[in-house]
Amino acid sequence: MNIESLIGRLDLSAKVRLLTGADMWSLPALPEIGLRRLVMSDGPIGVRGEQWSSSDPSIALPSPTALAATWDVALVRQAGRLLAQEARRKGVHVLLAPTLNLHRSPLGGRHFECFSEDPYLTGELGAAYVEGVQEGGVGTVPKHFVANDFETDRFTVNVRVGEKALREVYLAPFERVVQAGAWGMMAAYNSVNGTTMTEHRALQRDLLKGEWGFDGFVVSDWTAARSTVATAEAGLDVAMPGPSGPWGEKLEAAVREGLVAEETVDDQVRRVLRLAQRVGALEDPSSRSAGPSSHSKDSSGPVPSSASSGPAAPSPADGSVPSADGPEIDGTALARQVAARSFTLLRNEGGLLPLDGVRSVALIGSAAGEARVMGGGSAQVFPDRIVSPLEGLRGRGDVEVRHALGTDPRVRLAPLATPARSLFLDAAGEILAEHPLAGTELRWIGSLPPDVDPGLLAGVEIRTVYTPETSGPHEFSIAGVGAFTMRIDGGTVFDGTIAAEGGDPAAAFLSPPERRITATLAAGTPVELSARHPAGAFGGMAFVAFTLGHADPSPGDEALIAEAVGVAAGADVAVVVASTTPEVESEGIDRTGLALPGRQDELIARVAGANPRTVVVVNAGSPVEMPWLEQVSAVLLTWFPGQEAGGALADVLFGDAEPGGRLPTTWPVRQSDVPVLNVTPAGGEVAYDEGLFIGYRAWERAGRAPAFWFGHGLGYTTWSYDTIAVTGTTVTVAVTNTGRRAGREVVQFYLTAVNRDPDRPARRLAAFDVVDAGPGQTVVTTVHLPERAFQIWTEEGWRTASGDYTVEAGRSVADRPLAATVTV
Repeated sequence: MNIESLIGRLDLSAKVRLLTGADMWSLPALPEIGLRRLVMSDGPIGVRGEQWSSSDPSIALPSPTALAATWDVALVRQAGRLLAQEARRKGVHVLLAPTLNLHRSPLGGRHFECFSEDPYLTGELGAAYVEGVQEGGVGTVPKHFVANDFETDRFTVNVRVGEKALREVYLAPFERVVQAGAWGMMAAYNSVNGTTMTEHRALQRDLLKGEWGFDGFVVSDWTAARSTVATAEAGLDVAMPGPSGPWGEKLEAAVREGLVAEETVDDQVRRVLRLAQRVGALEDPSSRSAGPSSHSKDSSGPVPSSASSGPAAPSPADGSVPSADGPEIDGTALARQVAARSFTLLRNEGGLLPLDGVRSVALIGSAAGEARVMGGGSAQVFPDRIVSPLEGLRGRGDVEVRHALGTDPRVRLAPLATPARSLFLDAAGEILAEHPLAGTELRWIGSLPPDVDPGLLAGVEIRTVYTPETSGPHEFSIAGVGAFTMRIDGGTVFDGTIAAEGGDPAAAFLSPPERRITATLAAGTPVELSARHPAGAFGGMAFVAFTLGHADPSPGDEALIAEAVGVAAGADVAVVVASTTPEVESEGIDRTGLALPGRQDELIARVAGANPRTVVVVNAGSPVEMPWLEQVSAVLLTWFPGQEAGGALADVLFGDAEPGGRLPTTWPVRQSDVPVLNVTPAGGEVAYDEGLFIGYRAWERAGRAPAFWFGHGLGYTTWSYDTIAVTGTTVTVAVTNTGRRAGREVVQFYLTAVNRDPDRPARRLAAFDVVDAGPGQTVVTTVHLPERAFQIWTEEGWRTASGDYTVEAGRSVADRPLAATVTV
């Protein structure tokens, strides 16, 4: 199919129409050239699809920090294949992922959504993710290009960063995924060195498309495009969402007035059509009908491509979504496997783990009963099941599990997990449509249900029946922005307006304020609950997001902690699940500190005092302080573990699976020790004055010892590092499993120049490999050190720094038992 001939058949109006969203999540169909509607969806842990609701559940994989903790490119690639499978099922052509921004500061609110502090590790895992998804015929959009490493004032902030740091650190992962063949790229909200990214010609047109040879399309982050001529000329190809925005008629007029060359528009269209061809949304209209262009899955389903850069196979005649080559992937099983592989054992005094001969477990913490499986914001999906730690451990059946809440650190009340209904109402209160909900959280962002007439919509209501198990004062809440009316058994208990807080409009929907009321209920007596919100569609797009929250009567933290201590004292082992909360780790907000929320630190210390055999499970997407570290026997980091959290936790605690994780980011003792911390703009700007020194590089330069170094992680066996040999830039290492059970080891290779410039980092990660071995078995791994590992950025461009280098192999950046010399 000749894309150039298709472009020639389009007039300017049709070309421009193709470059702006038809709605929140799609680009329009052009049946006259065989182009179907192109559908995009948020990721990166699952494919939400066009509806931000539980009506079409999604597989929820562990968070990207967890994926990175596996250090396993093959496993990440398999996760990508699963996501492509999910995308095809939902009629999605393009996944808005992976997130390649770096862990510059642990205060970054979307730390959990990014892979690592290290640009090389981020790039390799990001490339595997891209390859896995695109092997399934679904496009990827790596994001957010570039230097979008924090959330505060993200729409307007200017990041000031030197060219050397920009090239060697922040751009490096994006360059790697371009080499891997990414079909898309997302331009970030922020400015870089004074120019907003959607208008940044030097980085988009000159670097990305020119120097790197990127042949995909560049899409704005949602609402990031705010000008017409500057964005078009700078290399942006698609402005989302639509149909309103800075392009459309304005761009058409700019072309007619000579402000934007039509050749520029042609190149934008060329890139969109190339994407459509790759994902199976473009076919020769002369061969058969282009088919319907409705919002249905069948009419927009992508097909797998036989090659990452070639055209997709033709769609089936019935327009159905084909399956990928090879067997269907079991998403539930893969989610459980990835979780276990990502769990990172930080401490294991006396070999307490894996648990053996244990008859009773005290399982403590609010996150033990209600698992915290993902971070907040655009990464949110709605799985059809979530296995909590309590369910996972009780599911074993061979151990008594005694649960105690201990303390509840949540700032907002959680939605009820009872089946509910969402009612779409007209101005008279008549029901236009009704849709089931898995709980009392309602989100319709971008698109209304297809059976709702937006012109008639005047309100949305959640209704459910709740039967309390405990008598007493129950707390209820409305979390959202706007006017709300809440009723219990027909009586109005709240009728008012909730104002938005903060300056980030996304946060108003993703992490809204709440208002609480208290109602005294009797155990066993059902009550009817409802919450109504006036709603409508603006420019064809819906923005409805609110939650009806609930909390049982509580005796207070003192009584809860005392109860937990008593339960712990009477058990063979105590397992405390400590977590962050949705208000701590979410899109739209940065963290204000690294302490665990609420009184969880106190809870852990008191439980450890009652039971010396205490395991702390840290359920967080980014580092937290651990003042109780020396008081507990074991610390297991589970990140945000996805929907199969509890099953994976049981597998690892009892030794059915080994904790395979290694830290993708350095873990501090105290916030005050962190060498790079600032995420708060001053005068509208954040200066990356640390240059190349983020993560372990900054810790080494500062001469500070963290709690746990980058790359650290324990398993259930032991390893010896035996020999290292170098041929050119190829390094071979032999390691032996010296323990009594099979295990996995992540062999890490770090490179440092013998005559190092003191203004450069002491060492950098240059390669890694995951190996498996049985007891007593020796395995050999061979890696090839990439050319870029020996290069530095200069005013003249990339330059290979010739000379002698020391390559060290080991278990972390601080544990490198083998060394050899490499000469380039």
